[in-house]
Amino acid sequence: MRSILIKDTTREEREQIVLQALSFCGDSSCDMCSGCSLGVGAIDRMFEPYINGELELSEINRAHAATKYVHG
Repeated sequence: MRSILIKDTTREEREQIVLQALSFCGDSSCDMCSGCSLGVGAIDRMFEPYINGELELSEINRAHAATKYVHG
């Protein structure tokens, strides 16, 4: 498995990684419908810091989980 870390990828590769990860909708493409219940509006905005090389995917997911889920 190849690395998806910012230091090991180009911007274009990160765009492809995000698009591929969002292909779970069933038709292998995300049309940014916001129907996946992540509650972030346009899903591409959520992962924009990763694509731009500012935050790793794990950091984005951790921050989102910390504000959207209640433990208990």
